[in-house]
Amino acid sequence: MEEKVLVLDIDGTLTNSQKEISPATRQGIINTLKRGHRVILASGRPTPGMRRYEKELELEKYGGYLLSFNGGRIVECRTGEIVYQRTLPLTMIPSLYRFAEDHGCGLLTYFGDQIISAFEPDEYALLESRINHMPIKVVEDFRSYVDFDINKCLVTAPADRAPELERQLQERYGDRASVYRSEPFFIEIMPQNVDKATSLDRMLSTVGLTRENAVCCGDGFNDISMIRYAGLGVAMGNAQPAVKEAADFITGTNDEDGLVTVIDDFILTE
Repeated sequence: MEEKVLVLDIDGTLTNSQKEISPATRQGIINTLKRGHRVILASGRPTPGMRRYEKELELEKYGGYLLSFNGGRIVECRTGEIVYQRTLPLTMIPSLYRFAEDHGCGLLTYFGDQIISAFEPDEYALLESRINHMPIKVVEDFRSYVDFDINKCLVTAPADRAPELERQLQERYGDRASVYRSEPFFIEIMPQNVDKATSLDRMLSTVGLTRENAVCCGDGFNDISMIRYAGLGVAMGNAQPAVKEAADFITGTNDEDGLVTVIDDFILTE
């Protein structure tokens, strides 16, 4: 049996519209693990925001991985060890702060189990807090407060303004960081050349596997890199059109247990 690596985005892929893993999807993933295949949760979420699903899928028991911050950090669930990490240059913080202040955007980063906010939280920052079950700490001077290693910053803005802000951020920081939207209202500021595919490639090489072993499933803009990278790239039925264009296979939606089809047809049948 050829070992497979099932790589799953969380929001809109692993979870349904209620942010829950359905019983059928959970059982399919457990069956995958019991058959000796690997499972990686790959998300833009911070690591603490992924722990709930790590526990539900028993990844510590079976040996899975958390690829968090869109690839900025990879943690082995069994040991808790950080096996790969990239951080943003702290020299960017003052100018990022000025950009957010000038354009009326939100600006967030992460420390431990807290979200650190430069300003009073907008509705998108509050959504990030709810999704990840992490409290927001508003700091008086973001520029001096952030003196620790960070895997990403998140700029928040309404969906109708975010594309233009994304373009400006790419122009300003493209030589030092990767800038892209993970949601219509979330603009990720990541270490340069960090995305889900790059970090996944690094991890697979350390365990003796290749991209041909990977089945990568997602629905959002930040999933395109790993979907194109994978031996089999899967877009959910609810995926953005650009994600579907990049995929080898389109499955059902996250509310139709689309992952079960992928597991049954491409992993457990082999």
